[in-house]
Amino acid sequence: MLNSIILFILAGIAEIGGGYLIWIWLREGKPYVYGIIGAVVLIIYGIIPTFQKFPSFGRVYAAYGGIFVFLSILWGWGIDKKTPDVFDFIGGVVCLVGVGIILWAPRH
Repeated sequence: MLNSIILFILAGIAEIGGGYLIWIWLREGKPYVYGIIGAVVLIIYGIIPTFQKFPSFGRVYAAYGGIFVFLSILWGWGIDKKTPDVFDFIGGVVCLVGVGIILWAPRH
């Protein structure tokens, strides 16, 4: 379980980080090298989830979506200096609860 959580966090950081680098390249006029590095990081993001042990692509990506939402809130707070409000945190926690249900609910 810990390995899966680490992989989800790494994938989230790679996707958000790669997307952010492309964002600041195109939207804030940073040098093109930001876009290239962002693209490479996004490729790495695409590879990381393949190391998950869950058998279903759809289930892994559905669960990852919830983690992505929560990490995006943290990224905005830490990197963009946009303080989340209580509803951001409530929504993020709801997403994490959904991740737990998707991944670890008992199935027959």
